[in-house]
Amino acid sequence: MTQITRRFSALALAVLSAATLMGARPASAADTQVAVAANFTEPAKEIAAAFKTATGHTAILTFGSSGQIYTQLAHGAPYEVFLSADADRPKKAEQDGLGVPKTRFTYAVGRLVLYSRTPGLVDDKGAALSGGGFNKLSIADPAAAPYGVAAVQTLRKLGLYDQVKPKIVTGSSITQAYQFVQTGAAEVGFIALSQVINEQGGSRWLVPAGFHAPIDQQAILLYTGEKNPAAKAFFDYLKTPAAVAIIKRYGYEVR
Repeated sequence: MTQITRRFSALALAVLSAATLMGARPASAADTQVAVAANFTEPAKEIAAAFKTATGHTAILTFGSSGQIYTQLAHGAPYEVFLSADADRPKKAEQDGLGVPKTRFTYAVGRLVLYSRTPGLVDDKGAALSGGGFNKLSIADPAAAPYGVAAVQTLRKLGLYDQVKPKIVTGSSITQAYQFVQTGAAEVGFIALSQVINEQGGSRWLVPAGFHAPIDQQAILLYTGEKNPAAKAFFDYLKTPAAVAIIKRYGYEVR
């Protein structure tokens, strides 16, 4: 082997090794617009950061209630991936010609908690709801947020909806319902487990899953992102072990 051949072989090996280390990293990184249900704010931020490290692409996240996001989509918002807090709206996006058929999947199953910043106010069986030890109960708007629907279903399951209805304050999203509790505007609130899973103190009741319809959170690739490699890469990344580990760490179940 000549000296020139040896040098060429070494160069080729170096290029191949670099390509292997980079994996699927694209030659040209891109951005993708991702609409995310408010309950999934913190895990989505972590997933987006890990996604950028792994691929070089950037997921630009917008948060809101699933209903608000769908209304924006219907009016032409340029989102490319939709992470809803329910299965109904991604299904509707597919039916309405906004989402790519057969891309829907359940990326997380949410859990509902009754939470208070006050230690001891909420017991581990939810009896605080009937005890009358609070003036305001916050929930997310059931018309826009699946966690609000789950809250109402839970109250009806307990036979307490009519009793506590005058005390209910409604947030436009699960984020606002949580803020009501954090600021003291409501002593207790039905919120997503993911919002308080890393918080110390206070008191909470993890609502049994059978007290409400399953909170199946589905994602769908939208037609606006079908030809964007960054959108497709982010959509696929949601199914990777790295993303699933983050999702589970925030208290979600993954099927």
